[in-house]
Amino acid sequence: MDDLRNYIGGQFVAHSSSQWLDNLEPATGSHICRVPLSDASDIDAAVAAARAAQPAWGALSHSERADWLDRIADALEARYEEVATLESRDTGKPITLARAVDAHRSVSNFRFFAGMLREQEHEVFEMASATNYVINKPVGVGALITPWNLPLYLLSWKVAPAIGMGNTVVCKPSELTPLTADLLMRVIDEVGLPAGVVNLVHGDGAGAGAPLVAHSDVDLVSFTGGTATGEKVAASAAPAFKKLSLELGGKNSSIVFADCDMESTVAGVVRAGFLNQGQVCLCGSRVLVEDSAYDEFRDRFVEAVEAMRIGDPSDEATDLGALISESHLAKVQGYVELAKREGGALLTGGSPCLPSGFEGGNWMAPTVIEGLSPDSRCATEEIFGPVVTIHPFSSEDEAVAIANNTRYGLAGSVWTSDLDKGRRVSEAIDTGMVWVNTWLHRDLRVPFGGVKDSGVGREGGKWSLDFFSEAMNVCVKHD
Repeated sequence: MDDLRNYIGGQFVAHSSSQWLDNLEPATGSHICRVPLSDASDIDAAVAAARAAQPAWGALSHSERADWLDRIADALEARYEEVATLESRDTGKPITLARAVDAHRSVSNFRFFAGMLREQEHEVFEMASATNYVINKPVGVGALITPWNLPLYLLSWKVAPAIGMGNTVVCKPSELTPLTADLLMRVIDEVGLPAGVVNLVHGDGAGAGAPLVAHSDVDLVSFTGGTATGEKVAASAAPAFKKLSLELGGKNSSIVFADCDMESTVAGVVRAGFLNQGQVCLCGSRVLVEDSAYDEFRDRFVEAVEAMRIGDPSDEATDLGALISESHLAKVQGYVELAKREGGALLTGGSPCLPSGFEGGNWMAPTVIEGLSPDSRCATEEIFGPVVTIHPFSSEDEAVAIANNTRYGLAGSVWTSDLDKGRRVSEAIDTGMVWVNTWLHRDLRVPFGGVKDSGVGREGGKWSLDFFSEAMNVCVKHD
């Protein structure tokens, strides 16, 4: 594959520095392409292009901008298999997951927000002597920064509502997974979206991300990524009073009660723990099981984990692929070693696994650990890999206390045949979202985001439209 280029002002352009990063395939370690390591001068050019394009773009009607979102969706849908193939190769995830999640959602996000734009109506509040109109105006230029685990899924999740509400944007995708961001720019170029509405600058956090967030002509920042980086983003953006949305890390609990449907619960909790090799901020990496059902659940859970097929991401039968990078694999391995020092017992996994023909990749066997204190580091810190800890509890109160005993508050799941109990326990958890008897069952209309160190703000549905706009009140006094 050729060297990638930035997309600025409707043109694919070379970056200003001579620095490059090799993009390596997670499953094999082989070279895919070179990624520009852009710097502040590239950011300046992209922000200037976005600023110049914003007035004309913002002046279009909601329906006109919705039509553009539909054109992008149509073009992405025509490249459905290409999206899935690129995403699987770039991230190491199974092709079946890339089709069902990444390719599907990248199209759905543009279609969904196109529909929302067409349905949006100004709010009107009548008074005895006046009428108040509430209109939503564009914020201006947005900085959209996305992670490596769900590259196009999350980029489209931000781009669609941001430009739909009349903003122009500069995107900074993860330098580890640039392929589908480049594809989206090719699609945008192909459909003829006005120049400067969407711009993309490749690079790392220090060289491109930091100057983008700090840029004086950027009005809002939407960031999805790790909590440590989110702290730096907030520290940079807040003093300039930029609108800020941070979707950060998670250490989520799957709470299993003895009255659950055991078969469906085991399958659901396995999926919650290991989807995308555990590299999803919503993954249920701490499994809490009512003590009377602990032994049965543990044994069936481990059996199901060991039945997962690890191997070639392009194979339709593969359940688990490779981790994103060699350094991330080392981090996950480090947590397994820490778990042993903390007194944990490995029930399965715990070491790298190398499928035949993929010895150069970043492979980790799915790992289940018991015997750890709920207060241990491995039970409370985000590992972001195929590592799950399992803990018994004896009461609802204890389950909630364990679930809340972490700096994070993003998601969780509750598994029980008593739906009143399921809702009661869910509402007691300090988190942004909870599923009962399911996991990652997403409705695009609902709010997405967390509390505590899992972030600030909400996106999704009308919350995205609100974030990517400024509400303005116009009060007209009657004659």
